[in-house]
Amino acid sequence: MIPPRPIPTLGIVVAVLGLVSVEAGSARGQTPAPASAPQVTTTPATSGTASSGAATSSSTTSSSATSSIASATTEERRCGLGSAFHTGRRLRLRHELRASNEQGLVLVRGLPPTRDYTRFQQDKTFWYLTGVESPNAALLMDLGTGRETLFLPERNSRTESWEGEVWDCEDEWIKPLTGFSDVRPTSELVVALKEAVKPGSAVWISKEPWVTLSACWDRAMPYDRAIEKDPLDGRTSREKALEENLRELLGVDVRDCGPILAEMRRIKTPEEIEALRRASRIGAQSMIEAVRSSRIGIGEWELEAVMSFVHRREGATGPAYHGIVGCGPNALVLHYSEDSRRLQAGEMLLLDYAPEYEHYVSDITRSWPVDGQFTPRMIEIYDAVLEAQEAGIAAVKPGATFEEIEKVCRASLAKRGMMKLTKHGVSHFVGMEVHDVGDYRRPLEPGVVLTVEPGVYDAAAKIGVRIEDVVLVTPTGCEVLSRSAPKDRASLSALVAEEGLLDRMPVESLMPPAALPIQAPATPPGK
Repeated sequence: MIPPRPIPTLGIVVAVLGLVSVEAGSARGQTPAPASAPQVTTTPATSGTASSGAATSSSTTSSSATSSIASATTEERRCGLGSAFHTGRRLRLRHELRASNEQGLVLVRGLPPTRDYTRFQQDKTFWYLTGVESPNAALLMDLGTGRETLFLPERNSRTESWEGEVWDCEDEWIKPLTGFSDVRPTSELVVALKEAVKPGSAVWISKEPWVTLSACWDRAMPYDRAIEKDPLDGRTSREKALEENLRELLGVDVRDCGPILAEMRRIKTPEEIEALRRASRIGAQSMIEAVRSSRIGIGEWELEAVMSFVHRREGATGPAYHGIVGCGPNALVLHYSEDSRRLQAGEMLLLDYAPEYEHYVSDITRSWPVDGQFTPRMIEIYDAVLEAQEAGIAAVKPGATFEEIEKVCRASLAKRGMMKLTKHGVSHFVGMEVHDVGDYRRPLEPGVVLTVEPGVYDAAAKIGVRIEDVVLVTPTGCEVLSRSAPKDRASLSALVAEEGLLDRMPVESLMPPAALPIQAPATPPGK
C-alpha cells in the first residue's frame, strides 16, 4: 500500500473454499512450480461438531453455557504477545516519562463493544500496553509509585452465553495471565481517578486516533476532523472527548504520551518482529495463490476472496487494509477498492493486499499479466520498477534515511526514463498499522520495519506496475520479510500456468448466465 504522502514532507506521524484441496505441482500449462512457492492444502471439517452443538444449545441454561465456554477456552487464553512483552512496554513508557521528571498518571482506555455484528477488535494502543482483547477495559498507571491497575467489566453471564467469554474482573486467571496484580471493575475507574489525582496534576493520554483491524492513523485522523467540522454533526473524536472530560471532571492538566509511544513502536522488539515475519509469510503465500488463480474472465473480487481465505486459514486475524485488486485501467488507481471488474486478455494486474497477524501487519504488492504473457511494453515498465525496487532494498541499512532510499529508487527509474510516470513515494513504516507511526526524519536502526515500493503508471497503455516488499533493518543490512512471494517475470509466468484454488470452482457452476463473462474462452491463453 503506497505511502500516505511524499516522504520528504513527513515529520512525526502519530494504523465453500474450506473443502478445496490444492495438491503440489499440478500445472495447467507445462511449467513446474518455483521452489519458493508453497502450496495451500485444506481438509474437510470433521463431521458432527458445530452442527450437533447447535442442535442442543437451546436446552442449555445460561450458567451452564458460560461454564462450558470457560472450560473450552481455558487452554486457549492468551495475553497478546505474552505478559512479559506488554509489561515491558508499560515499563518503557514509564521510564521515558520519568526520564523527563514527569509525574502524574497514565490513562489508556480500551474500546467498547462493537455497534454492529462484527467481531470485537481492540484499539492498538491499549492492546500494545496490556495485551487485553476484551471490551470496556482501561489501564491506569501511577508514574510516581509505579502502581498499575487494570479495569475490566463485571461478569455478565447472559452476555457470555450469547457471545462467548468476556474477560471480567472476577476471573481468577486474569492476574497471572496479564501480569497485573491489581484488577478492578471498570465501574470504579472514575472513583479511582478522583482518589489518585490532585487539582493541576498531570494525566497522560494518547491523543492519537484509535485504530483497530484494517485501520490506520492517516485515515482515522482526517475522518475525525471532518466529522467535527460537519455543521450537521460536530462530534469530537473519542480522544478529544476524553481530554475535555478529564479537565472538566478532575481539573487536571491533560498531556499527550502519543509521541513517546510512536517512538517506542518505531523500533520493533523480537516478539514484534516475529509477528511481522509471520504476517508477511502468510501474505506471501496468499499472493502466490492469487497468481495461480488469475485467468481471463474471473473477477477482481474473486482474487481478493482467495487471498482472504488463505489469510484466515493460516491464522491471520483479517485484512491489514482493503484489497487493491486492479486490472487494466484499474491498476492506475493507487488505492482502488471496488474490485468489480473482470480480468481481460492482454491486461496487467496489480494486486496490493496483505493480512494482519497478532495485531501486526504486512504490506505486499505484485503485478503480472492476467494471462502470464508479458508484452514488450509490460516488460519495459516491469523491469524498470523491479530494478528500482532492488536498488532501494539494497540501500536499506542502519544509518540510511527514507530520503536516501527515495533518491536511489528515483535515480534508477530516471535512468530508464520512467520518472514522468510515477505518482508516489517509495517507503513507509510498517507495524501495527500499515502506514505505521514514527519519525521519518530519523536514520534507520536495527528493528525498524518499512516498505520499498516504487511504481510506474502508464495511462496511455493502461499498465500499472507496483512491486512492494516488507523490509526489516538488521545490524548488518536488511531482511526482506516478504521474500517468499516471487517477483521475477519467469516465476510469475510459471505460477500463472499452474492450477489455483479458483480452478476447482468453475465460474459457470456458481454464477447465473447473466453474470458470466461475455468473451471468456474455454481454454485461456497460456494455461
